[in-house]
Amino acid sequence: MSPAPVDVLVIGAGQAGLSAAYHLRRRGFVPLGDAGGSATFVVLDAESEPGGAWQHRWPTLRMGTVNGIHELPGYAVPPADPRAPSREVLPAYFAAYEDRYDLRVRRPVRVRAVARADDDPRGPLTVEAEDADGMVSWSARYVINATGTWRKPFWPTYPGQRSFGGRQLHVHDYRSAEEFCGRRVVIVGAGVSAVQLLDEISRVTDTFWVSRTEPQWDATGFDTAARIQAIAGVEERVRQGLPPGSVVSVTGAHWSPWAEAAEDRGALVWHPMFSAVEADGVRMPDGTLERADVILWATGFRADIAHLAPLRLRTTAGGVRVRDTRAIDEPRLFLIGYGPSQSTVGANRAGRDAVRVIVRDRAAG
Repeated sequence: MSPAPVDVLVIGAGQAGLSAAYHLRRRGFVPLGDAGGSATFVVLDAESEPGGAWQHRWPTLRMGTVNGIHELPGYAVPPADPRAPSREVLPAYFAAYEDRYDLRVRRPVRVRAVARADDDPRGPLTVEAEDADGMVSWSARYVINATGTWRKPFWPTYPGQRSFGGRQLHVHDYRSAEEFCGRRVVIVGAGVSAVQLLDEISRVTDTFWVSRTEPQWDATGFDTAARIQAIAGVEERVRQGLPPGSVVSVTGAHWSPWAEAAEDRGALVWHPMFSAVEADGVRMPDGTLERADVILWATGFRADIAHLAPLRLRTTAGGVRVRDTRAIDEPRLFLIGYGPSQSTVGANRAGRDAVRVIVRDRAAG
């Protein structure tokens, strides 16, 4: 079967993908399959249900403590009890959003490859995917990639890691502090998730917190100027084709309710990164052994873009060169929720900006 032609294909229906779909709708694009001469779009999502990564967050992540909520364009997040689990409230909000704007997300559809159909630089991109019935494909004039990072948890490697006799897990697979009661937990990482889970787990058992660099706590809070500076730094990295890192890694550590709570209980005690893992614990730089039953890796995520490999866009440094959401080396491709647009507000703006460029390109012929 020949690939189905479509003007714009969006991969991913998280914050960035839904933002792009909303702006396509506003600009007159219609879902693929509608009658008429309008430009078309289709949104593919690998998840079985709406909600993006929010549906997989740990149950104890509440609306009152979740970091980084920002409403989707045109429709505010409905009022919610601060004690309500974010994994219940936000997926329902995403589902209502899809219905409200008739975005007709197709799921579950897992994109396997995006490739050039031929040597024509203005020709289509071929998108190969798999759904419940088998392989399907589209021929797209533009592709907006909005796959985020949730499916690519990053696990660092350390000597002796496989010899550990306890349990190792990534924050991606964390569910509840109660499962660690009576067990000593080493928490690795200095980001928001690491500190949130340190606060939560330290309420029920003994914790030991390590990271590669010591957090420098900023008592002034996270202001607009700091955020602009952080985003500018990440933008420059992706223009150069460097791995983007995260906005949070650039801005540093800022006091939050969970950090303050852990500090008040004496749990917010930083230690330098261990040098090796052993059967019973972790070996510290000074040679001492810290006993551990569990190692929780709160070490972040990487961009989920393996399906873009046929385009050969990765630089020797490991990133993709992107300027203002557009791939520099493949102008038919836009990456949103990547680099400076990883935050929720950034994802919204990136969706809008990508659609603006597509509309301008189409008008120019």
